[in-house]
Amino acid sequence: MPDSNSPGYARRLREIQPFKVMKLLARANALQAAGHHVVHMEVGEPDFPTPQPIVEAGVAALLAGQTKYTPAQGIPQLREALARHYADEYAVNVDPARIFITAGGSGALLLCSALLLNPGEGLLMTDPGYPCNRHFLKAFSGEGQLVPATAADDYQLSCASVAAHWQASTRGALLASPANPTGALIDEAELVALAAYIRQRGAYLVVDEIYHGLTYGATRPGSVLAIEPNAFVVNSFSKYFGMTGWRLGWLVVPEAAVPEVEKLAQNLFICPSSIAQYAALAAFTPRARDIMEQQREAFAGRRDFLVPALRDLGIGVARLPEGAFYVYGSLPAWLADSEAFSQHALENYHVAATPGTDFGFYRANEHMRFSYAQPLDVLATGVDRLRLALDSFVPA
Repeated sequence: MPDSNSPGYARRLREIQPFKVMKLLARANALQAAGHHVVHMEVGEPDFPTPQPIVEAGVAALLAGQTKYTPAQGIPQLREALARHYADEYAVNVDPARIFITAGGSGALLLCSALLLNPGEGLLMTDPGYPCNRHFLKAFSGEGQLVPATAADDYQLSCASVAAHWQASTRGALLASPANPTGALIDEAELVALAAYIRQRGAYLVVDEIYHGLTYGATRPGSVLAIEPNAFVVNSFSKYFGMTGWRLGWLVVPEAAVPEVEKLAQNLFICPSSIAQYAALAAFTPRARDIMEQQREAFAGRRDFLVPALRDLGIGVARLPEGAFYVYGSLPAWLADSEAFSQHALENYHVAATPGTDFGFYRANEHMRFSYAQPLDVLATGVDRLRLALDSFVPA
């Protein structure tokens, strides 16, 4: 540890806040280890195990000795499988040479941050939004330029809001659809207009499609690549594919960016996990997809239970989440202290939910995120405990 006379650590660390949900999870796990039954509505992790075909493929890869370094860009077989996925799922042709396999969606976002921004430059993004996005940029001395977004805005950037918040230092926009913490999808017509505006600016469009596959409407959203072939697209095997701990994702980049991203991937990561890559080949088999579709249907049922249950508690849900597995709710007006309430609910009633202050600044303390990545009976217990927590909470 540096002493009082040392220069200290990098100044950027002062602007990178802790990821509150992980601290909350650690405390919830400690209570659980002490013998308490904790309802986890805080962490964004599917409760389902990784589909068995993927596990079997991972075991087979281990037994076959597939434990060596792979190309920095990822094994060709997986990049080709993803190219077929884009063709089959979205009717979009993507050259496998444009696909990079990464250490989770986080690895993809780090590569984008290193590639696109000079110190002091930034990307526009929603507030609320996934907090690590702005911190990835800050790690490379960039800025997450936050745009307040409400249910009236569909919790998404729009062409108008991007134009209104554009700065001299803005290099583009990062959006997520479906979004964390709101589960909101961006309207396709709005995405077309937004992509055109950013293209006219000669700027970059980065789209987080990590929760694709986990949407619950009659039709599934298309990929931004059908609208803007030169967008940077971040995706992951964590959510729909159920491979959180395998740490595997991917990044689609414009053809011109391939040599530079490869150079960064070689230096920052050497390569993705070889075992996870070979396991992920099984994610596109009919057997695995059947399992994942059953899980998607279960998530839809959980959403349809939790949203009205939260509303009955007096927690406002202005917009039905269309994807992911989160509900972003507003606390009753008399409360409006999400951090204090989150702590009260966990310590006294052993139900964990994430304060809105983890996801930004705009009216953040008035909101909380509730994950429905738990079985229905567990969610029902969680709602009962939240009711008790609300009835007993005394504002400071």
